[in-house]
Amino acid sequence: MTLSEGRCLAAIGSFKPLSVNDLAVRSNLNKGQASRAAQSLVEQGLVRKEPSESDGRGVVLTLTAKGQRYWKRIMDVVIRRNQEIVSCLTREELNQFDMLLDRLVEHARQAVSAHAQADIQE
Repeated sequence: MTLSEGRCLAAIGSFKPLSVNDLAVRSNLNKGQASRAAQSLVEQGLVRKEPSESDGRGVVLTLTAKGQRYWKRIMDVVIRRNQEIVSCLTREELNQFDMLLDRLVEHARQAVSAHAQADIQE
């Protein structure tokens, strides 16, 4: 499984159902990368692609039973790796790190939104 596929599988499992646009945002990929990764996951039998009820041209992505099993294994590895990375921090340091990380993520979201708005206005 490629890194893009793994990111997409993790995003679909965590935030299902997702459109391809939402998948791109959630997996930090561009729309083309997300679309190709999603199609590969569909071909591997890990993701189900169905027509969107709200968007006649769009699709909705969800995990199959096989995809659910893969997602759980991936998330177990991610959780374990994250715990190993922060294991050197005290509880107070970990709380501070979480707060700072949340702040950085929110800042990044606002920056992406501002850039998207600027692109629309151009």
